[in-house]
Amino acid sequence: MKHIRIISPSGVIDSSFIEGASARLRAWGYKVSEGVHARDAWGRFAGRDEDRLSDLIEALNDASVDFILCSRGGYGLQRIIDRVPAIHKPIIGFSDITALHQLSGIHHQPSVHGIMCKHIASLPEESEPIQALKKLLCGEGIEYRWAAHRLNRPGKVSAPLIGGNLSVLYGLQGTAYGLASVIQNSRFKIQNSSPILLIEDICERHYHIDRMMRNLRMSGVLARLSGLIVGQFSDCDDDPLMQQTVYETIKEVVADYDYPVLFNAPFGHVEHNLPLWLNHHSTIECDTDSVLRFDGVQV
Repeated sequence: MKHIRIISPSGVIDSSFIEGASARLRAWGYKVSEGVHARDAWGRFAGRDEDRLSDLIEALNDASVDFILCSRGGYGLQRIIDRVPAIHKPIIGFSDITALHQLSGIHHQPSVHGIMCKHIASLPEESEPIQALKKLLCGEGIEYRWAAHRLNRPGKVSAPLIGGNLSVLYGLQGTAYGLASVIQNSRFKIQNSSPILLIEDICERHYHIDRMMRNLRMSGVLARLSGLIVGQFSDCDDDPLMQQTVYETIKEVVADYDYPVLFNAPFGHVEHNLPLWLNHHSTIECDTDSVLRFDGVQV
């Protein structure tokens, strides 16, 4: 029986979501346990920094734990990420959990960008994110298709997939946990392949998104990719003074590159947030449809 440990390394969570997620995962046949401080609250954080860090390290060191499910995102990992040891088992989560996905990539460990306790507890069993998570945890490969967007740049490429929340990625730029460090990862060099980058965000001003994308361009990150997946930018309103949409701003920043770009991907701060493997080989294809496929990972 596979063992999932629920921890709260970032924001404080409503305990009922932990209970609901645990019940569903147990119904799927998993053993589920909680970090000692998973239900703690200390201001906006799920406990003090040292307590959240302790739960994460304990989960990594417990040989019986197969997956680490982060209860929610929010904010908090930036305060402790430089004290987290090597990651050698899959982390599940998104948003603020992007910091752990970055560290996972540096340590050659596939990780899961996907729904956390609230949506595991509340989405219908037949919903696509729930069914896809079920398959992913069982080691199955998955293919996603969605309607092609008018701004897509066609093409097909197979490469490792990295990334997550744009604001978190931007906040890690220039550190040992930034995109440049993940791109330098020896696994990608061995595969002789530049990675595909996934980005998504929530509640950011249009010009903030432009600033972050320009940073990725000027730092050389965008030039070192083989593809770009642009997920959901929820509650990121188009600013008329920018004279273009948010997606058009992103397209403009990557205009000098010739790799495929897929917009309006079903990943991000939405209920229809499909789980996928990061730091793992994937294929994207853009023609009449947008396609992302990846092989399963046995845990």
